[in-house]
Amino acid sequence: MNDGLIRPAAPPALPRAALLARLREPQPWDCVVVGGGATGLGIAVDAALRGLRVAVIEAHEFGSGTSSRSTKLVHGGVRYLAQGKIKLVREALAERAVLLRTAPAIVHPLEFIVPCYRHVDRVVLRIGLGLYDALAGARSVGPTRWLGKAETAARLPGVRTRGLVGGVAYWDGQFDDLAMCRALTRTALALGATPVSGLRCAHVMLKTGQVAGIVAEDHATGEMLRLRTRCVFNATGVWADALRRMADPQARSIIQVSQGSHLLVASRWMPGTAALLVPRTPDGRVLFAVPYQGQLLVGTTDRALEAPVWDPKPSDAEVEFMLDTLRGYLDPAPIAADVVSRFAGLRPLYSLAHTNGTASISREHAVVAEHGGLITVVGGKWTTYRLMAIDALGAAARAGVLLSGQSRTEMLALVTQ
Repeated sequence: MNDGLIRPAAPPALPRAALLARLREPQPWDCVVVGGGATGLGIAVDAALRGLRVAVIEAHEFGSGTSSRSTKLVHGGVRYLAQGKIKLVREALAERAVLLRTAPAIVHPLEFIVPCYRHVDRVVLRIGLGLYDALAGARSVGPTRWLGKAETAARLPGVRTRGLVGGVAYWDGQFDDLAMCRALTRTALALGATPVSGLRCAHVMLKTGQVAGIVAEDHATGEMLRLRTRCVFNATGVWADALRRMADPQARSIIQVSQGSHLLVASRWMPGTAALLVPRTPDGRVLFAVPYQGQLLVGTTDRALEAPVWDPKPSDAEVEFMLDTLRGYLDPAPIAADVVSRFAGLRPLYSLAHTNGTASISREHAVVAEHGGLITVVGGKWTTYRLMAIDALGAAARAGVLLSGQSRTEMLALVTQ
């Protein structure tokens, strides 16, 4: 296949014991990644492709945290455009194209429709979403267009037709987030990285105030493994401050935890193939209702939490908020008894001052270098995981703890089989 992509061979199935044996080898690692979600796996893939010797540890299973509890969208972020964050949107739209090219078995285009109940909304949305499409340029995945009332109702079966004047259609991307985590894990392994789950970081080793490695504890056996390295990537999401405080107990918090909740209902409430976008909810967000694996996925909320928890649960208030919002757009609309399941993920938003609300906090990622080679990455979103990895490796190079070279992941086909 002459498409210019780098295609690593699928890795052999290695038992966990073999991977642990690699970790016990005495030579130091070029870098150790702590955290096996989108951010950590993205860093591992990029670093391994550059020829670095990389270890990745994850306390639970790869992708079992927030990275598999998303809205399953690869997108530029419509609401960020309304906030004037043109650069962020343009970057994310470019990354959407990269993902569609490098993981086509997992990522695919999806049509979104915004039903309009006022003529002025239809005009404003057509202009705004047209700009969204224009920012994608040649990487657009489909045209933005006006829809009449009849076509809107036909493309969104179940939409409330009372007062409907038409709609606006645009295109974005959808993916299976857990499958993407598995693909990144396999790709990292294929490129020579050593990813091992069931290991937690128990201690950050310092030498004269500089990172010298970590101590990882095996949940299954209690074994302590000393991994020597000058470069530790802290990709632990909402637990990032806890790891930073292993190196400095007085470290100031750099994250605000935000909970995003989702619910699943039967597809009969909106049985078409297009997704619904609610352009503005009472808390200033957007709400999606997306066909996903035979059901309708609705999300998301934005609720500030004081501290992270491993298995967050959507509150009844969050579920009612989403259902109440849907009542303005679906007729009939589901009620609480119709919810098949619910799940939540926690966002590690970069913030130096805690607040009661998180909707206004930037979703752009931040990279913080401390103690020579402790590189913490927070914020961001699934769509831009590759850029986060590039920035993290760049920070390590600037800190003098890694010879990182140039990223080539834009042309790396992920191992999806």
